[in-house]
Amino acid sequence: MSPTIGVKICGLTEPAGLDAAIAHGADWVGFVFFPRSPRHVTPAQAAGLIARVPTGGPRRIGLFVTPTDAAIEAVLDTTTLDGLQIYAGDERAMAIRLRFGLPVWQARGVAAAADLPAASRMDGLVIESRPPASADRPGGNGRAIDWTITRGWSAPAPWILAGGLTPDNVAEAVARSAAPAVDVSSGVESAPGRKDPDLIARFIRTARQTAAQSPAASPYQPG
Repeated sequence: MSPTIGVKICGLTEPAGLDAAIAHGADWVGFVFFPRSPRHVTPAQAAGLIARVPTGGPRRIGLFVTPTDAAIEAVLDTTTLDGLQIYAGDERAMAIRLRFGLPVWQARGVAAAADLPAASRMDGLVIESRPPASADRPGGNGRAIDWTITRGWSAPAPWILAGGLTPDNVAEAVARSAAPAVDVSSGVESAPGRKDPDLIARFIRTARQTAAQSPAASPYQPG
């Protein structure tokens, strides 16, 4: 069987972008519940979008930054998610996992190979660049890591590469990093928070073609 690669389209705010992600076979679609992000959606807005995801379609992931239980409950009381992407420390992320019973992907900002985690109790890890000192949010800053630092890493959980990816560089990113999955947000936008369906299609197509040609690629097994 040819290798494949997981693809997540994150920061969806409009039907056009979501519909493109579904039509072109994204594995996950992400919704940001963090007010500082230009991709922020309310629970009600997310519910309207998530209602468009067909049975058997991409899994629905909610992104939260150091959330309270009440913030997560407000979303889950309104709509259905298949997993949570959490920006928080290990203990808080595990507490969320136990409290809500959903798979948790922990976002980890790295700058060098030494920053890659050797152990994890999470269902998955999102590996991206550390935010710049001037950033007002921990992710979604469009910055790429040195993709070579993950080659040879014995990842303690399934992982996904994020940060600074675009249709033009995802092939190189996959080849250099040996990532089993990729996550894109700003790299498929025509403006902050506005997804471009054509860029989504090209990103997914390029990622999948690259994985099929790469002996290093391996299927992503999400929690």
